[in-house]
Amino acid sequence: MIFDATEATFETEVVERSRTLPVVVDFWAAWCGPCRQLTPMLEAAVTARGGKLALAKVDTDANPRLASAFRIQGIPAVKAFQDGAVASEFTGAQPPAAVDRFLDALLPSEADALVQAGGEADLRRALELEPARADAGVALARILADREDREGALAVLAEFPGSFAAQGLAARLRLEDEEELRDAFAALDAGEQQRGLDALIAAIAATPDADRRDAIRHAVLGVLDELGVEHPLARESRRKLASALY
Repeated sequence: MIFDATEATFETEVVERSRTLPVVVDFWAAWCGPCRQLTPMLEAAVTARGGKLALAKVDTDANPRLASAFRIQGIPAVKAFQDGAVASEFTGAQPPAAVDRFLDALLPSEADALVQAGGEADLRRALELEPARADAGVALARILADREDREGALAVLAEFPGSFAAQGLAARLRLEDEEELRDAFAALDAGEQQRGLDALIAAIAATPDADRRDAIRHAVLGVLDELGVEHPLARESRRKLASALY
């Protein structure tokens, strides 16, 4: 997909489109010799990737406000948009190999596609390709836990000690048989995150045993990681967690 973008269309055709498809923006001008070398190369490379990318061409002379907004000081200037923001960029004419590397870095890797597929074999292959993929490890552990292979799930999760999601799931697997916590986990499974989190945090406050408190804390942090840092419930729950701990 190759098109001309203007000040009137940029927000819709570039920024919004980039939320579902990487959009490469070529800032150029008719008088620019290096632009005449780079633009056809970009067009051919984007076309060769079969619709996985879009290329927007912006004439900086006809669209000076866009050039100013993105601080274009030299052309050709190329900016790649993903999820509504600039993800990577370069300035000046580049050799074909550099252009190919730039574009390929915007595309999902083989491991990304396998994690998206989500089957057990897919996830195991993703971990072979990228052993540090905590998202693949957590997804695989969930599959194993669902078929009651708790030890197998815990073994997978142990490979990701720096992941809140992995350590949170591991803590839950160790705690979910406790009668006192079953209602909390059932609430989380039912989508009642506030009730589930409040129950877990209350259990922390009521628990004198330091190891158990830490395990429940990890379970809470795993849920908060899944919610995301900007979620209002996550912010409020962090405040409650701090009060329970200190």
